[in-house]
Amino acid sequence: MSSGRTALENALATTCGLGEDELSKARAFSSSRGVPVERAVIALSLATEDAVFRCVAKAHGLPYVDAAKAKPGADVLAKVPQDQAEQATALPVLIKDGVLFVAIDDPLKTYVADNFSFFAGCEVRCAIAAPQALKEAMKRAYSGGGAGASSGQKVGAGARGGERKAGGSAAADGDPDGPVIRLVEKLIEGAVDERASDIHIEPYEGHVRVRYRVDGVLRDQPRLDRALHGPLTSRLKIMASMDIAERRKPQDGRIDVRVQGRPIDIRASVLPSNHGESVVMRLLDKENSLRSLESLGFIGEDRARFDAVIERPNGIVLVTGPTGSGKTTTLYAALRQLNRPDVKIITAEDPVEFNLAGINQAQVRSNIGLTFARILRAMLRQAPNVILVGEIRDKETAEIAVQAALTGHLVFSTLHTNDAPSAITRLVDMGVKPFLVSAAVQAVMAQRLVRTLCTSCAESYRPEAAELRMLGLDPAAYPDLQLKRARGCEKCDQIGYRGRLGIFELMILDQTLREMVFRGEPLTRLREYARTSGGMRTLTEDGVGKVVAGTTSVEELLRVTAAL
Repeated sequence: MSSGRTALENALATTCGLGEDELSKARAFSSSRGVPVERAVIALSLATEDAVFRCVAKAHGLPYVDAAKAKPGADVLAKVPQDQAEQATALPVLIKDGVLFVAIDDPLKTYVADNFSFFAGCEVRCAIAAPQALKEAMKRAYSGGGAGASSGQKVGAGARGGERKAGGSAAADGDPDGPVIRLVEKLIEGAVDERASDIHIEPYEGHVRVRYRVDGVLRDQPRLDRALHGPLTSRLKIMASMDIAERRKPQDGRIDVRVQGRPIDIRASVLPSNHGESVVMRLLDKENSLRSLESLGFIGEDRARFDAVIERPNGIVLVTGPTGSGKTTTLYAALRQLNRPDVKIITAEDPVEFNLAGINQAQVRSNIGLTFARILRAMLRQAPNVILVGEIRDKETAEIAVQAALTGHLVFSTLHTNDAPSAITRLVDMGVKPFLVSAAVQAVMAQRLVRTLCTSCAESYRPEAAELRMLGLDPAAYPDLQLKRARGCEKCDQIGYRGRLGIFELMILDQTLREMVFRGEPLTRLREYARTSGGMRTLTEDGVGKVVAGTTSVEELLRVTAAL
């Protein structure tokens, strides 16, 4: 190989007779226009397209196919759906010794072999073809709706079948896809049976790891063979209407299925990793996920105070906590409580998780400029009484929400902060003036989710004095206190817990607290006043109440609140 030249440039020199001057021109054109060298050579008319792509095939160790002479039969075209072939600009051309050869116009697209093997049910290899000849060959092959078109409809029907039953109906029809479809069906049905909120599919060098998140904790499932990763990922991408040919960028999609007669909404996320694409699917049970405030564990004095706040005609009510702490569920419960014929409610969400009857819900679409801020501005012209902004992420959204609150609207939203008082300083850090925060915010509620003890096997015990002091309880005041702890049985899969409920920290801004916010008092002072004079119980204190009531355990409370 000549010094400094690539394998392709050497092939162009020896096969096409390009000299160093011509190669230099091609390199300069490639660099200035951002196109591959082979395209630059063709654009500069230094060699024919056919000759150049023969060199490309040689440089990458791939066979070359003359697409102009290719005449694939119906049986070959039927191996891959037409829509998938056209999306990837790849044409099945030949089956030889049980191997399907597919013509592509870019050596970087050899990944389509993995994707197409899912449809073909056999080994797939790639061959290089000249781009223009390949396009013309595809037009000839698929003109008039040949075998490839019918194959596309078949696979499309299988994907749409996922809306009726997890994985689709082709598993029962003897399709080559059947085993993968049955695997998808099994994964989703297993997750629903175990009450999982997420399915994690993670590829590693020698296997595929599958985990379910149940009650907020990940549980390992049986490992899958590494060879299943490509077909499994492709199947899920099809069901989620993603681009199966795109493996370099993250993708998001949505799948609607029915499991055991119940509609399940799945949010799928694909992220490229060093061993392949990692898939996470969030399962939303449309029948069981819309819960009341009582079922969330929000009871007693704090519940009465919260009810009074959300009945106010204006102001901002914030719910804070990390991802997965149940913020959206709490806000939905509040909106359902306020949803009356005389109240107009509009939401801006990313994404819309559940459809609420009688409520106008708008989906954020940042790719077309439909942001929280833009939807919020438009909302105000719709004369709503109550507004939900899925999340306050920036200064613009925060300022519009404040203005909406000050002009007679009740605004609900979320923030990512550890506790309730921190939400005030978070808004100020975003750039909202302290006097606006003090005037607009009515209340902030922080929350977490703790696992509840299995009612079938939880056992009672008498805690040690040190354990009570750790909970902030005076042992002398609780001489006969009995707590409960996890044990494990068949009903809870030997875990000891089944289900979750919330622990809450509600801070309502009174006049004194508003003045402190206006003056820019530090967070520690705000927290201290809210606890001592404002009636705020911390997350830990609310959790201790649920431990004493026997709903959860000391260990679970410490797991969730240890960092607070």
